[in-house]
Parts: sequence; structure tokens; C-alpha cells
Amino acid sequence: MTETNLRPAGTVTILCAGDAPPAVFATPEDALATLTGGPAALHTGEALVRDDGTPTGPAVRRCRWLRELATDGRTLISASAAAALGAGDALVSLHDLGVHRLPDLTAPERVFQLGGTPAPLRSLDAVPNNLPVQLTGFVGRETEAAAVGGRLAGGRLVTLAGPGGSGKTRLAAQVAAAAAGRWPDGVWWVELDAVTGRAEVGELVAAVLGVPVEPHAGAARSVATDLRDRRVLLCLDNCEQVLDGVADLAVELLRSCPEVALLTTSREPLGVPGETVWRVPPLAVEEAVALFVERAGAVRPLFTLDTSSAAAVRAVCTRLDGIPLAVELAAAWLGTLTPHQIDAGLDDRFALLTRGPRGVPARQRTLAASIAWSHDQLDDEDRVVFRRLSVFAGGFTLDAAGGPAALGRLVDKSLVLAENGRYRLLETLREYAAARLAEAGETDAVRDRHLDHFLALAEAAEPDLDRDKDAWRARVEPECDNFRAALEWGLAREDPTRGRRLAAAVAWLWNLRGRGHEGLAYLKRAVARCPDERSPLQARLLTGMGLVADTTAPFDVEAARLGLEIATEAGEAGLRARCLSLTALGHLYTDFDAAWDVALEAEKAAGTDGFARDSALMLRGIVAHARDRHDEADPLLAEAAEGLLRRGDRGLASTVLSARSAIALASADLPRARELAERAVEVAAPLADFHRVNTTLCRLAMVHCLAGDVDAGFRVMEPFLRLLETAGDVFVPGMAGVMGELHRRRGEFEEAARWFEREAVPGTYMASQGLAERGAVLRALGRTDEAAEVLATAVELTRRWGLRSALADALDRQGYLAGPEQAAELHHEALALRLDHGLRLGVLGSLDALTTLLARTGRDADAARVLVSASRVRADLGFPRRPAEQESLDALGLATDEPPMSLDDVVAFVRRTRGARGRPSSGWGSLTPTEREVVKLAAEGCTNPEIGARLFMSRGTVKTHLAHVYAKLGIANRTELATAAAAHRE
Repeated sequence: MTETNLRPAGTVTILCAGDAPPAVFATPEDALATLTGGPAALHTGEALVRDDGTPTGPAVRRCRWLRELATDGRTLISASAAAALGAGDALVSLHDLGVHRLPDLTAPERVFQLGGTPAPLRSLDAVPNNLPVQLTGFVGRETEAAAVGGRLAGGRLVTLAGPGGSGKTRLAAQVAAAAAGRWPDGVWWVELDAVTGRAEVGELVAAVLGVPVEPHAGAARSVATDLRDRRVLLCLDNCEQVLDGVADLAVELLRSCPEVALLTTSREPLGVPGETVWRVPPLAVEEAVALFVERAGAVRPLFTLDTSSAAAVRAVCTRLDGIPLAVELAAAWLGTLTPHQIDAGLDDRFALLTRGPRGVPARQRTLAASIAWSHDQLDDEDRVVFRRLSVFAGGFTLDAAGGPAALGRLVDKSLVLAENGRYRLLETLREYAAARLAEAGETDAVRDRHLDHFLALAEAAEPDLDRDKDAWRARVEPECDNFRAALEWGLAREDPTRGRRLAAAVAWLWNLRGRGHEGLAYLKRAVARCPDERSPLQARLLTGMGLVADTTAPFDVEAARLGLEIATEAGEAGLRARCLSLTALGHLYTDFDAAWDVALEAEKAAGTDGFARDSALMLRGIVAHARDRHDEADPLLAEAAEGLLRRGDRGLASTVLSARSAIALASADLPRARELAERAVEVAAPLADFHRVNTTLCRLAMVHCLAGDVDAGFRVMEPFLRLLETAGDVFVPGMAGVMGELHRRRGEFEEAARWFEREAVPGTYMASQGLAERGAVLRALGRTDEAAEVLATAVELTRRWGLRSALADALDRQGYLAGPEQAAELHHEALALRLDHGLRLGVLGSLDALTTLLARTGRDADAARVLVSASRVRADLGFPRRPAEQESLDALGLATDEPPMSLDDVVAFVRRTRGARGRPSSGWGSLTPTEREVVKLAAEGCTNPEIGARLFMSRGTVKTHLAHVYAKLGIANRTELATAAAAHRE
């Protein structure tokens, strides 16, 4: 229908009832008086009326969308209609249903229900989504929207293809909103206009979906793994500059995710199997005129069509070929030009551009003409600003653009978009502006200024790194794309100094959202531009490499070592302290003593550098924690956490909180362990970093597991496990141990054994991790010879590294394989280690082991007392046994009428009931396993302090053991002891 002679109807009430056309009334009461039942909607607003009396305009469309929600015969009323209705005399009952987004994607609407029993609305809010809020209405294209929706219902990949400005984006958003109910797991919108690299597509999609990405695995596979069993519509907008990356992701999703559909917009098809290409046509002339009129109302509120203006507008829309962007750009000039002047201006511009370059679509030439015409209407100052804005990637701020005046004029003329305090050029316009920048010969100079601006921003923000990293992230992270562009330019210049300074200033940026490998690449390039330089800047770059490597290559300390050398030469105390901390971090995995000493040196060197001091405190706390010196570790970690959390150092703070949760678990304080683990997850979450976030999730999963909620533990780990299916081997400390324990508690011993085997990291202190647990599950599988071998290795390694808790676990597991006499020695040594170091949770394991031992030796009454007491303690503390272990103890058939004892009392009881050991009183056979360990080390030449360090006992205890040995063997000194040991060497 031709939009001719539109006249304003003023503020009216629109009624959409049943399938009838919209009707206009003077008041809501008049509209309600005509209702005869069935679904209906009322909305009050300004409407236009055609010659035949049919209402049209944004208010009418709003009412239609509201009518779509009026299910079950209800009558829905908008907030404006409700306000007007309330001003009348009618007595009506309205139920406030809250604020809802309508499928037109404009601002949310407060909706009321007329009478009846209120019921929830199936609005757009019923489906998880991030569909963008539109500031203007969706005009026309009803036929196209229905056609695309039908194709999307019948196929899993639909590409809206067409030239820039043809309305692909808006049409895709409308289709997604209208069909959102088909995808209960969400409709997710991803803008790709700032993306230029193939690999960045999957990374951006993962960021929008909140999927953690292990860079080695490939983001596309990570996303596919996460979406495998979900019903999701993924909308990818502006794909043309990264077709290969989008195609990679599309193929991965089509192969792996049967319930995922993709709706993409691009200037050309993706070219992958299964793709349905829908060419976006120009607007019909009537629709283009309606669009022109509606957009004109924003700059000339009382604009309507009369016979004269309608002809001019129709001519403009026809000659612009119905391309929405061109129509909107033309309409924006109604603030200063008449429709006839616009028509005349387009005459000249079309004539100028009809002989444009061959080989490009006519619509593209038409769009170029409309953009060129809009561009030519700018004054000289605005043209300069417009073309210079093309250097920004991913948007920009008012400050970056250089001031509000010209930018405001460009926003008014629809050449720049304003979005939540930031601005951007549509990609088509940005490319046009970039061409004008090149024509002006200004590209190098403007890109230099772009680099200078973002270098200044990064360096001005640096103080926040030491006082408030959250503030730093909020200031810096939105400019990530601009930093990339500036780094590429700066590092490629003949003089790379500015690029190197920028790389150093934003090094911490790459610790966020799984960007570590990308950041390392920039930092390495920056270092390589001046490989022999030994300046403070080089030291900063190397320190940045060490910081980023913490989560991408945690055993690599070469950058920190070289940075330490240069920082020391340059007298940079703060950098030196940070490099010392990074060096200590590298030692942590291979040499506890070195890690402790270097961390202590870093702490002393830190001075006023809070980060260096707190990271050094953290490292010393972790070393003490690893050695089960928890009374020493927890205060160090608590002190470190205070500073780290205050500054927003979320990565290290989450590590500290996880370690403190582990300490609370070891001491059997379940509520505190859970609180700290949940806090660690909360602190790490904003980083969206694979390493940090998943480390905290592992700790929380272990808390759930030990508390007996295995299903909760698996739920916590599920997203991570999906990622691992494609990521392969990744470094997340504790991950394999958590998974092994979860499977062990389900009785899935083969799977548990495989996970525990993965826990060990050869060449580090983690070489012993998981061995005791693996030995236990091998025993459960009946593979006792393998279990004995694994446990022997576990004892050797844990003694060597001084890992008391792990040693106690290994000794206990050996005890289950040993005869009664040796088992008693092993179980009691494990108990002593746990008691000496406050390992209360481990003590519960010792009590179960000793219960079994007592029953094996015929002391059922004592075993029953221990079992009942230990069970009560477990119930009180919240740590149930593993199901298989509970079944094993139940099978003993132990019972007693004695009341349960406290933990301290039952421990004292089992120590008193140890009884005779059945050994001779003298000779080699009378030596206990611990005494034989002392003899072995003494014969190797170890001093008493060295023996104590190896066996976790004081010098006095070593001396006592040696005195007992001398007495049993009838010898007087170490020389005779060495001879006796050699004679009995196995």
C-alpha cells in the first residue's frame, strides 16, 4: 500500500483484537467498550493514518507485538494505555505483570493484564538472550522475516547475504527475536565487525557464551563441546571479513551440535555444506517510504507526507534502490533539507558515480553514492573527523574521538552509532572513511596519533595495576581491539619504541579471558625488535612475559631470569622484586627450598611494591602448605589475600583462597573450606581465564566430593570436562586428582585409576601426586602387585619432597597390603604424621584403617568402639566415607553398646590399643620400619638434622631412635651401625 497523504492522528489508543486490523480510539475506555472476548492489546501513542483510515507507525506496531503475547484470551494493556485508563472514570482491575521485552527489540514495556487471573507472559525475557536493544522500530520486511524464519525452522544454518547497508543485521535480529521460543537454552548475538583474524571468531563467540577456552584446543571446538547437548540459536553478525573463521566454527557446530542453529549475516555466503543462503532484497518502495517517514520523524517530529512531498520521498527511495542504510542516511538530512532538495542532491551524486569501478554489484555502487552524498554534505571539519574515526577498532570513547561537537553532528547524521557511552562506525562506513583517509594521505599520521592516544591511556592506567586492578580492567579491557591495532602498527614501525612501551603497559591484559598465548606473541615480538637491549623497558617486557607465562607455560622461567638480570643491572628495585617472585614461582614445582628462599628475597626487595610483596608472601604460604606446615601457611596466605583482594589481583587472590580452602579441608573444617572455595570461584570468574577459573572450580568440586555430594562435584566440573574433550592435555593443578576422586567415589575404579595416573607431573613435586590414590584403586581392582609398586614409589617421592599428608596417605595404603605387624607400623606412622601436622581429615582415614586392622587381629570389641566413634565424628564434621569403604567396614559386622568417643579420645584409645608387636626384643628383626629408615639414612652418611628433615622428625626424635637401635643391635656407634646395615642390606 502506497504511503501517500499520511496524516497525524495525534495521541490515540490503538486496539489490536483477535485477527482484526488495528483500530484507533480516542480513549482506552472507548476501545474497551468494543471488546467482545478473545486475545487483545491496548496501547496509547502517536499514530499516523492513511487515506483509507488505516493506522500505521511505531505505536501501531508496538500494539501488534503486545497482542502476540495476549495468550489464553487475555487483554494486555501497555503502561501508557494503563495510565490513560487510570485517568478515566471506568472501574477496571489491572494486574501488573512487570516489565517485558517485546519481539520488536525496542525498549522494554511494562505490561498490565485486564481482569482475570494473572499469569506469566511468554515474552522475549522467557528465553536467555543478549539480543541488542534497538533504538528505532523495525519497519516493513514482514514477508522477508517470515520467509527467513521458515528457512531457519527447516535448516540449521541460514546466511542472510547482501551488500553493506541492506538491512541484514536488523532483519536477523528480528527473526531471532520472533523465533526465540524454539531455542530454550538461549539466543546469543555475536558482533564480528571488529574481528579480523580467523582464530578470533571462535574466541569472541566463546567470550559471549562464557565458555573458557584453552588456546591450544581451538576456540571453535571448545564452543562446540559446550553446546553439544543444548538448543541454542547463535547469531553471527558481519561475517564478511572473517569468512574462513566463521566457516570453521559453523562446520564444527553443524557436525557436533544437533540442536544448535546458526543465523549469519554477510556480504557473501560462507560456502559450507548445509548452508541456506537467503539474499536480502531491497525494501519494497512502500516499505522504504515508510522507513523514510519514520526516521524523518526523529529529526522533524511533525513531518508527514502530502501529495508533493510523497512524490519526492518516493523518488528518493526508488533511486536509492530501497537500501535501508541509504534511506536512513537520506532521511537524516530532513533536519536541514526538504525532500525535494534531497532528491536533487541525489541526482548529481548518482550521475557522478554511475561510472564507478566495474565488477562490483550495482547496489554497492548505489550505497557508495548515498554514503558519498552524505559525506559531501558535511562541512570540512566534520569530514576530517569522520575519516579519522576509521582508525578505531571495536569502538571508541568521546575522549578518544577528540570532543563532542563534531562527533555529535556525525551521530545526528547516522554516520556514527552511540552505544552505552561508546561510539562506533558501521563497518561499511568505516571502510568508506578509511578510503577517504588514504586519499587524503593521512593514514600514517592518524594511525600514529591513534597509537599515541592508546599508549597514553595504557600508561596513565598503569598505577591502577598496583592499587585497583578491577578499575584497571574496566578502563583498559573495552579497548582491547584498539590496543591490538595500536600494537600492530607500533611494533611494525621503523622505531618500535612506542609499540614496545605499549606492549609493556598492557601486558596484564593478556591474563584475562584466555588471551595468554596472544599476549606472549606480542611481548615476544616487542622483545625481539631490540633483542640485545638491556634497559628498564626490556626488563618490563620480560617481566610481562613471565606474568603471562604463569598461566600458559608455568614451568618457563627464562624470561623472568633474564628480566631479573637486566632489572638488577638497571637498579629497578620493583621490577627486580617481581622477577624474583616469578623465579620463585618457577622453582615452586622443582625445589621447595629454593622457592622459599627466592620468595623471601623477593619479599625483602619489594619495598613499597604491594604486588611483589603479596605474591612473595603467597609463594611462601604455598610452599608451607605443600609441606603441610599449615599453621605457618595460613597466616601467610591470609596476609597475601588481604592485599591481593584489595587491589583486585583476582588471579593470585583466587589461588590463595583455593589454597586456604585446601588447608581448611585438611583440618576437617568443611564450612570454612566451602566458603573459601566458593569465594575463590567468585573472585576468579570475571577473569574468564581457563587456568584460574578452572583451578578454583576444581577446589570447589573437591569440597563437594569430600562432603559426599559427588553429583554436585561432577556438575561443577562438567563445563571443564567438555572442554577437555577437545583441548587435550592442559595444565590445571589438581584437576586430575579431583576427577579421580569423583570416579573413585562412584566405584568407577578403572576410570579413577586413569585420572590419578594423569595427576603426576614428572620432574616436579607433583610427580608424587595421585600415586597413593592410584595405589588404592589398583588394590580395589585386585591388581595388588601394581598397587604395591605404585605405593612404594609414592612413599619414596613423598619422603624426598617432604609431603607429609601425601606420605601418610601412601603409608596407610601400604598398610592395607601388608601383614598385621607391618600394617600396624605403617598405620600408626601415618596417624602420627597426621596428628603432628594437624591433618584432622586424614586422621579419619587412619581411624578407618586401624578399625580394619583391629578386626583383622581378632579385636572386634575395640574395632567396634573405634568404628562407632569415627562414624559419629564423620557425621558431625560432614565427611562421609567413600561408599566402597563404608561397605567394607559394614561387612565386618562390628557392633557395640559403648557410647561414641570424641575425636581426641578415640585417637588416644587406638594408640593405647596398639599392643605388642610380636617382634623379638633384640637383633635386626626387632627394628621397626621407622628405625630401619633411620638406619638406612645414617648408613648413607646423613647427619641427625638431615635424617630428621627427610623423615619429618626432630633431632631429638632421631637421637632417640638411634639409641633404641644401638640397644637392640648391641652396638655403640655409627661405624658399627654401617657394618650391621651392610650385612642386612637387601
